[in-house]
Amino acid sequence: MNKALKIILEVLLLVAIVGLVYAIYGSIMKPVNFNKQKDKREAVAIQRLKDIRTLQVAYKSVNGKFTSTVDSLKNFYENGKMDIVLQIGSADDSLAWTHTEKVKKANRKITPEKLYEMYLAGDQNLVFSIVTKIPVKDTLFLRRDDFCIDSLKTIPFSGGEPTQMEAVTRMVSGVPVPLFEARMPYKALLKGLDNQLRINLDSDRRDQNKYEGLQVGSVTAPNNNAGNWE
Repeated sequence: MNKALKIILEVLLLVAIVGLVYAIYGSIMKPVNFNKQKDKREAVAIQRLKDIRTLQVAYKSVNGKFTSTVDSLKNFYENGKMDIVLQIGSADDSLAWTHTEKVKKANRKITPEKLYEMYLAGDQNLVFSIVTKIPVKDTLFLRRDDFCIDSLKTIPFSGGEPTQMEAVTRMVSGVPVPLFEARMPYKALLKGLDNQLRINLDSDRRDQNKYEGLQVGSVTAPNNNAGNWE
């Protein structure tokens, strides 16, 4: 074997080794990178499902049932009102408490609404609570600069596929129970990632009798509106 041929063979061998190392590294890192991206996408999706749950619970407190559409939740958020207990004054303020008791004794039929009128008129030494209605927008997500009601309509990273949601009322132990569930399947949430790894993930979930994606609530049985990531 002449020297030139030997050099060529050594170069080819080196290229083959480098290619093999690269292929092994790629096969190892492929699921690692997949899981990293999966975790990032799940974090965004979970927050949206939590926000849907918060709105659904508030919606039910007003309407006595859940809704099956995100559009209804949006309308409720933008235009609806909720009952809240407004606490005026403090029971620890002995002077205000004594003054309030005197006002009540002077008019035993006085209502919280009348006390509220007196408070608004300038009597600040009152202690009472009153149920009042305030806009949903002024109650929920006030500290969430990242909250966007329109984002709840779609599954993140899916290219615009809609969030799947249902609402029913089922008889449980002879009692009608409102139920809802919202779903984001991995097929949509993980769109664009390695498809075979996503198929394998779905298969593993089915083998474990689990939903192939993220879900909050359940329309088959009460679960306290839990998410399947919790």
